[in-house]
Amino acid sequence: MNKSLYILLFLTLSTLGFTGCKSQLENAFENPDQTTEASIPGFFTDILNNDRVRPSYWHYRTFLLSRQSIYTQTSSFIPSNNMYQPNDSYSYDYWKDFYSPGVLGVYRKMEVAYTALPATEKANQEIFLQAAKVVLYDEASKLIDNFGDIPFSEAGSLPTNGTIKKAKFDDQKELYYAFIQDLKAINTYFSTAKTTSYFGKYDILSKGSTDKWRRYANSLRLRLLMRISNVDESKAKTEVLEMLNDPKNYPLVDGDNNANYSAVNSDILLQPLTTNTTTLRDALTEGNNQYATDYMLNKVMKPANDPRIPVFYDKFGVTKDKVFTPNKEYNAMPITFTENEILTNYQKYAVLDSATFFDNKFLPGIVMTASETNFNKAEAYLRWGNDATAQDAYKIAIKQSVSFYYYLNNLMANEGLKAETKPTDAVINNFVETSTIKYTGTSTAKLELILTQKWLHYGFLQAQHAWSEYRRTGYPKITVLTAGLANYATPPLRFLYPTGEISNNSENYEAVRSKDTRTTKIFWDVN
Repeated sequence: MNKSLYILLFLTLSTLGFTGCKSQLENAFENPDQTTEASIPGFFTDILNNDRVRPSYWHYRTFLLSRQSIYTQTSSFIPSNNMYQPNDSYSYDYWKDFYSPGVLGVYRKMEVAYTALPATEKANQEIFLQAAKVVLYDEASKLIDNFGDIPFSEAGSLPTNGTIKKAKFDDQKELYYAFIQDLKAINTYFSTAKTTSYFGKYDILSKGSTDKWRRYANSLRLRLLMRISNVDESKAKTEVLEMLNDPKNYPLVDGDNNANYSAVNSDILLQPLTTNTTTLRDALTEGNNQYATDYMLNKVMKPANDPRIPVFYDKFGVTKDKVFTPNKEYNAMPITFTENEILTNYQKYAVLDSATFFDNKFLPGIVMTASETNFNKAEAYLRWGNDATAQDAYKIAIKQSVSFYYYLNNLMANEGLKAETKPTDAVINNFVETSTIKYTGTSTAKLELILTQKWLHYGFLQAQHAWSEYRRTGYPKITVLTAGLANYATPPLRFLYPTGEISNNSENYEAVRSKDTRTTKIFWDVN
């Protein structure tokens, strides 16, 4: 959904309250099942229908591709003096899209509507709130990872009590721990919750599957626990191993540990609207983010003869005198290339694949994948468990990543774009067992393998998490360029609070003013 339509819809919902006019909302809201109404189920769909999750032009062009993907070198960029200076207005757009109109603002409306229900009806509607909380915690934890302390407990007061209250900034660590605790309770809820066709109608993320919501909650909890594992290893170790040692009571988004799993059935993916015709082509090309990156292709993938290369990249080629000559090999420009060298030589180097990334109108929003979960397992087992089990999880994670990217590539098979054939199991097994990514060496070397492959799997599509993990772990060992702008020579450790928030919430901002620097670490960042 485009940004202006989203804002218009939220204002419409606010005006209508929690009643009627469903047909008007359905006309305004481009939901494939036309399920939006000004009610708890309608608000739930509104929360899910998030262009900060889907691969929308605005989110990628103004946020991920101009920030996190540059900091982690998961996409290409033109080196410049201000390449590490984020745009404040785009920060504020992201900030507002969480609060109002956004996930938290709509969730507060759900809470109000739920409180007003009779007790008998609350039982029928609770499933919507429990599922919405998983999404809320997912998006709020991303906001914390970007900014640190955030308004949360007091934010969104208008729908709750009819008054506007300037919200305090809650402590980031306390929020993280609260999310982790409540996600465990949500797992318990979904272990016995029964789905209904009514819930499924409004659930555009998981089609009413309580099993997928349970797995999503547990996998998000695993992600957050691993995120804090370097600052509070005791807590992380205890709770992670409790989950991993009891898969029956803590099922995960892990593809049932099947290398040839079905991503569309197992992963948590927000599919595009049926009316969607847009792709990431403009977002990528406008920022010169479309070229293969040095460390990913030249240092990691090519030495291993990685079978994902054909679905990540196109060899590209040189056009001279109107004759196109394809490049013979996949190569990326060196990270040390200047702007002039890039603009002069780019045709000689690989670019992102068209079917997988450039022109894929069916590209889903990636919420949680089996590969990420198994990389988290691998790290946990390596540090606190059994090395052989860590190796198994590592191998499965890589094989699932291969399956996942071939799944993305083949989405456009019937739209005239070339779809690559996934290599045989024998080829993939040989890649995992004998190449430069083979699980071998010291514990430190093995950890680097796990985290580097996890970074590669995230890629630019999940640059948010690539950046968080890079700050947490220091992997991969990329060469960080130095920018020429004073005070912005290196990538930030967090984003500065948007000036719009500082202006609107100035009194509460004073409590976090001293932390509002580019070099203040997020609480889990002790690397």
